[in-house]
Amino acid sequence: MDNGPKIVTFDVETTPQEGYFWGKKWETNIAKITNSSMILSYSAHWVGGKHITKGWPDYKGYKKGVLDDSAIVKDIRDNIFNVADIIITQNGRAYDIKAANSRFAFYKLQPPSPYKVIDTKTEAKRYFNLPSYSLDDMCEYFGIGKKKEHEGFPLWEKCMAGDKSAWKRMLSYNSNDSDITYKLYLVIRPFMKTHPNIGMYKKPDGLYCPNCGSRELNWEGWYRNKTTKYHSFSCKDCGAWGRDTINVQALRPAVGI
Repeated sequence: MDNGPKIVTFDVETTPQEGYFWGKKWETNIAKITNSSMILSYSAHWVGGKHITKGWPDYKGYKKGVLDDSAIVKDIRDNIFNVADIIITQNGRAYDIKAANSRFAFYKLQPPSPYKVIDTKTEAKRYFNLPSYSLDDMCEYFGIGKKKEHEGFPLWEKCMAGDKSAWKRMLSYNSNDSDITYKLYLVIRPFMKTHPNIGMYKKPDGLYCPNCGSRELNWEGWYRNKTTKYHSFSCKDCGAWGRDTINVQALRPAVGI
């Protein structure tokens, strides 16, 4: 046990798939894939710690115009996934986490140590009825920022070609995505009923808010199920609700069968 889990927001940008195709531009009759998607850059914002954003030019051995993500993939596995207890992503269960795992396996790297995933898109869909669940739209809805604008697909082409100016814009875009993902997480966090219990990562010296780890708890009311009764509290810091683990119901009530 220590003073809490290592939590990081994580976002990747990837290269497009390359290949041959038949038919019209809007059709997807692909004849052959010549280059699979690679990890172009990543941004990781450690909660209470460093904000790291890297792309291919940040690694030793980088050559302009050469498509090679081996160094960045190993870095992500060793220094992000293998260290984190909780990884926060936007649509990461469907994309970012799978993109990273695909490249770990491609380079025959062992799976990283176990970690929990909090997907802001999945959790927002579970608790909110929003017009859209894209990162940009949700952040605009909650007034916490927006994605950086860029020139579109040409930015990816320029980065793959080794354009220094394009790389600067790409890393800024990637970094901003991880920042606003964390801000979105803070909005969703108090509503989450399945949040990893932060108290399990703390020293066993008292009660903590299960969602944020604060000890500033406002004890009020009761939580009841069919046969048990517990003191409940709201967190003064994040607003989440929780309960004690001690049943104060002296006499168990009868239940239907």
